[in-house]
Parts: sequence; structure tokens; C-alpha cells
Amino acid sequence: MRVDLIQHTPDPEKVVAAAARLCYSSDSVSDLCERLDDKTVASFVRKLREMGHLSPFEHVSFQFAIDGVSRALSHQLVRHRIASYSQRSQRYVEEKGFEFVVPPSVQRNLEALEQFETVMARLQKDYRELLNCVPAEDARYVLPNACTTSVMATFNARSLLNFFEHRTCIRAQWEIRSLAEKMLELVRGVAPNLFSEAGPTCITQGVCHQGTYSCGRLKTLEGKK
Repeated sequence: MRVDLIQHTPDPEKVVAAAARLCYSSDSVSDLCERLDDKTVASFVRKLREMGHLSPFEHVSFQFAIDGVSRALSHQLVRHRIASYSQRSQRYVEEKGFEFVVPPSVQRNLEALEQFETVMARLQKDYRELLNCVPAEDARYVLPNACTTSVMATFNARSLLNFFEHRTCIRAQWEIRSLAEKMLELVRGVAPNLFSEAGPTCITQGVCHQGTYSCGRLKTLEGKK
């Protein structure tokens, strides 16, 4: 898996602070931005987050290039609907000799790994043979969820906070959790105040919404207090 932050709104934290301050000021956005120093911006962003006043966060966006992830992951990713996606098409791009993601549980089990690789090899062969007699858009029906793909994804900051809340949770599947952790590290590098409190609710809010499916981390955290 490779994840790159290829573009983002310039000076995203100042944009958020200016958008919030605009609601209570007769000054222009340009004038507000000029008077916002780093300390004021950090304080303003922190206050907005604590108040749950997150609509100003929607004015800044972050664009990611995501490569080498499975189709299983991409199907989960696009469930986060307040975002924009472009994905390599299996209809127009042939997947001869496709690469695939092997789950850790399979990698740890030699018998399972052998069976998994046998299935992938057979599907690669079947796919190539199908391409000789049907269009790629129809041959793709035999491609597995393990087949790798590339995605470009653009989120606004508020949507990212929601994404991190759900996908850095231990209950999230291992692959999309790894993606979310990499994305969070990248955005914290350019907007630390916006994302300093991003993550699962057991850490950020001291609550867990998983009910009987809880991983138990909240109780562990409470025991350390």
C-alpha cells in the first residue's frame, strides 16, 4: 500500500479560522486572514473543535493518491459518501497478471496461503483466457476482491474527521485501518491543529459506540487513569 497527500488547501488552518470568524465579523475574509497569526489560528481551531462547530472545517480539502490496495478496501472506502473518488477502471484497463493483497491471517497460515495463491493463479489464467473471447468489461467478472487497485480520493476536513473516527477504530478491518492511519499521519503533518484530536471515539471522547462488539480498549484506557 502506498498513500500520498498530493494536494491540499493552502494554509488550511487559517482558512478554517477565517471562515469561522467571518460569521461574527463585518470585515472581509482577506482582512480577517491578514490579522490571524499562528497562535490565534491554533486557539480558534481548538475552540471550534471543542464546541463541535465543525462546518468551517468543510472549507478545506485534502487529496490523496492511494495505490496497491484491494478492491475489498475500495468498496469500503466509497461508503464514505461526502468525498470524491476516481478509481482505475477494470472495464477499460486489462488486469493481466493482476497483483493481489494477501490478508495477514492468510500469510500466517501456510496451508491457507498455498490455497490462496493457487486460487489467484487460477483466476489470473481464467481471466487471460476470457479476454481472448469477451471484452475486458465482461472478463472482469472473475476478478477477485483481492485484486489491487488505485484510487484518488478528496475529502474535506470534517469528512476526514468522520472517516478517522470510524476507520482507525480497532473494529475496522485491518487494511482500511492501515490506510486511515497513514492518511491521518499525512494530514497531521500539514494541519496538526485540525487533526490533533482525530481518531476513534474511545480515545477522543472517552466513549465507545460499538456496544457488545466493543474491542475493550475503552476499559483499558479507563483503567490507566
